[in-house]
Amino acid sequence: MLTAERHFIILQVLKEQGNATVHELSEVTGASISTIRRDLVQLEESEKLKRVHGGATQYRTKWTEPSLNEKSSQNLIEKTSIARHAAGLVEEGDCIFLDAGTTTQKLAEHLTSKNLIAVTNGYQVVDTLLSKGITTYLIGGKLKANTGAMIGGKALESIATYRFDKSFIGINGIHESFGYTTADPEEAIIKKTAIELSRESYVIADHTKIGETAFSKVADLHECTIITSHFTEPNLTKISEQTTIEVVKL
Repeated sequence: MLTAERHFIILQVLKEQGNATVHELSEVTGASISTIRRDLVQLEESEKLKRVHGGATQYRTKWTEPSLNEKSSQNLIEKTSIARHAAGLVEEGDCIFLDAGTTTQKLAEHLTSKNLIAVTNGYQVVDTLLSKGITTYLIGGKLKANTGAMIGGKALESIATYRFDKSFIGINGIHESFGYTTADPEEAIIKKTAIELSRESYVIADHTKIGETAFSKVADLHECTIITSHFTEPNLTKISEQTTIEVVKL
């Protein structure tokens, strides 16, 4: 198979799945693991994809983001481990903010105490919280269908009336120089405000967000503790100099 043909197949797989492992791409193309790795390097250099640990993910511009359906099937083991660890940080009597997103939804699934107050801007998180008997507030505003987040001026007014013991924030990018970023400026301001209104703030993100940047700045690294699945150099050293990193076991 010609290189151009392999590259086309690799990009088609990523378009359909969102991400793929080196082994999956080797099987679908019939090429060796070493050949696929060279292909991924070449395609990343031409900004056709993003290499991640063990494979690759679809390249996206800084202002685009995957839908809830896309995210719900990506990195499930990592997200579950991160969510379980984060849920263990919630204490009896806490008032918490849960950001919109698939990892925060899994966090809600792992909460064990009913003696909590939870505020969220993610409509998909609400049913899980209510099913556990947790007192729940959904902030008002405009519903963004793609991510399930409440956004806009009304959402900002609503969240500003609360104060939190802990906030758990989803993010698109964690970068040693540019901090925490997300694709949508309206979501960014909600995340930023939640962090500012919290005694403790945690960014919960799988390893694919490390070293990435998106369109809108949310906060500087030191403003949140990072809970993630694993780090690779050089990101670990540079980021750990600015904030605390909690790496969970899968």
